[in-house]
Amino acid sequence: MNAMNHEQEYDVVIVGGGAAGLSAALMLGRARRSVLVVDARAPRNAKAGHMHGYLSRDGMPPMELLEHGRDEVLSYGGVIVTDYAEKAEPTEDGFRVTLASGCVATGRQLLVATGLTDVLPEIPGMAELWARDVHVCPYCHGWEVQDGPLATVATGPFSTHHTLLLRQWTEDLVYVLNGHPLEDADRAKLTARGIRIEERPLQRLVEKDGRLSALELADGTLLAREAVFLVPKLEANSTLLDTLGCEKDPETGWIKAGVGGRTSVPGVWVAGNVADPANGVIAAAGAATLTAAQINTALVEADVEAAVRASAESHPDVL
Repeated sequence: MNAMNHEQEYDVVIVGGGAAGLSAALMLGRARRSVLVVDARAPRNAKAGHMHGYLSRDGMPPMELLEHGRDEVLSYGGVIVTDYAEKAEPTEDGFRVTLASGCVATGRQLLVATGLTDVLPEIPGMAELWARDVHVCPYCHGWEVQDGPLATVATGPFSTHHTLLLRQWTEDLVYVLNGHPLEDADRAKLTARGIRIEERPLQRLVEKDGRLSALELADGTLLAREAVFLVPKLEANSTLLDTLGCEKDPETGWIKAGVGGRTSVPGVWVAGNVADPANGVIAAAGAATLTAAQINTALVEADVEAAVRASAESHPDVL
């Protein structure tokens, strides 16, 4: 990682060094922009052993992808610091970002790619097995556990659809309601697809040799399972954006972003899961390249306006 002085200026400050932040930094570096990436090294998929669905990188450990990404950003002159952005505030020329280390960076444009946090049910064993045998995305991890004894745990209205989706990876699937209601129409769909509905609450996940071995129900019954899928509560890591006053969607509670990740605050952009919780790694990286192009366009427009003003001041008699 690069070192930075106490206060430095950049064309773009990017907060977040995951797939989205690094992809944007790569594109901006290739556009000959000065870029700082503030990387807290806490990506959402840090606990996952492998990532899937990323063309040409299927099965690669996610942290290895980020190491390659950092090297690429550095090769184009980007600056990467392992730090945490505590505060961002507007200035006359852009934004001032204060880091936990005490360093300060200013950027003409600010990109926030801080991702989201998966809030898991408070069930013993759930957090410990997260990203190992407890998953959210069947497209990401269904193949690896296909035809095995699986379970889904209800967390909200989307859980029934999630369960019906997972059914195509296995015939041995149990849907643990865990106290959540189930509409008769949904019960009929699940039953028709051969999915067992478990009414008894889930007590804990049983671990053996570091892997899931069973689900323990409230009455002590052990249900042998190899993996669990659920839809956690998703919380955007949007503290900086909230402080800057970026508008949120009143229905979803997520930051409103236009084409390319432009927020309601001029000069502030979003990319990755903080912008769209549905994005996988490859989608987050791809969307961020579009954001980078939009940021560069905004910088070009500002550069042109400044040049026209300077030319007019230097040659006031020239029309």
